[in-house]
Formats: sequence, C-alpha cells, structure tokens
Amino acid sequence: MHYYYANTSHKLGLERLRRGAALLNRLATKGVETQLLVNDFRAGLVAKELGVSEYVTIEGIQDIDAIAQNGDSIIIDSVEDDHGRLVKYCQDFDTVWRFAHDEEDKAVHSEIVIGLDTVLVDDTYFDEKAEKEEKTLFFLGDADYDKTILSNEDFFKMFDMELLLGNYFFVKYEDDLAKLFSTLHEPEEYEDLIKSSSTVVTASSQTALEAKVAGAKVVYLSLPQRELYTPALLESYGITVIRGLDSDELKAFLQNNVSKDGNCIEKFDEENILIKP
Repeated sequence: MHYYYANTSHKLGLERLRRGAALLNRLATKGVETQLLVNDFRAGLVAKELGVSEYVTIEGIQDIDAIAQNGDSIIIDSVEDDHGRLVKYCQDFDTVWRFAHDEEDKAVHSEIVIGLDTVLVDDTYFDEKAEKEEKTLFFLGDADYDKTILSNEDFFKMFDMELLLGNYFFVKYEDDLAKLFSTLHEPEEYEDLIKSSSTVVTASSQTALEAKVAGAKVVYLSLPQRELYTPALLESYGITVIRGLDSDELKAFLQNNVSKDGNCIEKFDEENILIKP
C-alpha cells in the first residue's frame, strides 16, 4: 500500500492536495493501491472532487504510522516539523518519499527526496478539446487567512476580473469580495474554470501550472509565504511572474494579450518520481 500525506490548512491552502491528487489518480489507473491521508476534513471533501474517492484524516505528520503499517510505503508532502518521526518512518516503512522544502533540501536519513522542480499536473488539464471563453479569472488560492484581497481593494478594483473563491473563504468574507469583482465563482467550479478561461491570474503556483497546461495565458503573482514552486521554474514554462501586486505590470500584461514562450509542461512519469532505492 502507498500512503500519501498532504499537509493542508486554512492558512496553507490546498496546493499540496491538488498535486497529490494528480499522482494518486495516475497511480489508480496503473492498479497501484493507494490511500490519501489529510490533516483537515475539508481537504478530504475537496479530494473527492479531484477524483480521489477515499481519504483518512489524521492529526498531522507525526501520526502517519497510526494508519500506515510496517512494510507499507509513504509519500510525504508537508512543511511540518516531524520532530524526529522521519527516522522511525524510514525504519518501519518499505520506502519513504518526501517533497523537498527548498532547493538545498537533501535526504537526512534513507528517505528519497522528490525535487522542487517536480511538476505534477492532473491529466484532466491536458484535454485539448476544452473550449476557451474570453475572460480573466483571478484565483488567489484556496486560503486568504490574512485577507490579502480585501487589504488591497484599490488594486483589484482596477481590473475587470472574475473571482474564483477559495475553499477556505468564509461566507462573510465572500460578501465583502463581491464589491470588488464583477462575478464570483464557487470553489466547486475550479476545474471547469481553469480549463475554460482564456486568461488566469493567480497567486497559486500549482494553479498557474494547471492553467498553462490547459492553454490559458497565465500570470503568477509572487506573494510571500505562498510559493510551492519557484518563480524561476514557472517562468521557464512561459508563465509571466509579477513580484507582488504590481498594477502597472499586470495592466501591461492584460493589455498585451500575448502568451509567453517557454518549455512545454509534459505529463509526468510516475515511475521517475517514485524511484525505488
């Protein structure tokens, strides 16, 4: 059994879940037995929307072995402090993979580190038949704990963008956001909108990659504490990166209406990711 633990929260959002679902969905097509572990009930509900039918909720990274058994394999996508638990996992489990925290991250024990440049985009976004609708979609991310949008209302009022709400947005907050955007879309519309929008502006690097694969013109707003992938990696794939909320740069991009050239994002090879020692 392969267990996949994705760390999510109302502060972190769901980026790790989204890329985890991409890998789990692929493994399912190959007949590999998998189980998703999450530390948040809402993440489990969203996982079902992403095609992952079953999940188990645990407290956090230190509780993976409450579910996984000796001889199983685990994949860890988390920035949590494991408080030395990783040592035990490497001893008890057949194989332990974990995603790198930064470019300097190296294996500490016998685990296998999945590189920071490993891009996981679900196969559904490679659908070339999806029709585009001329509109600019804005998706900050699934969480806005610090109320970034509301704190920068002058910036957002300058642009005619439709807002895709995050799964962790509160109802009262949504009411306030309705004053800044022409249209609000529910989180359940995520996949359809990422596929169908001609232009996507986002502070989620996972979303930026998915939108690029789906054929959109993409702007990634690089904001503090939100970077799952490096801006340099996104730029290499032809995604425009704007540092912070720079209205002049965003206005220039939207008026230019030209997609940047870059490397093509290919479908990932799960065998190259889950390498055995």
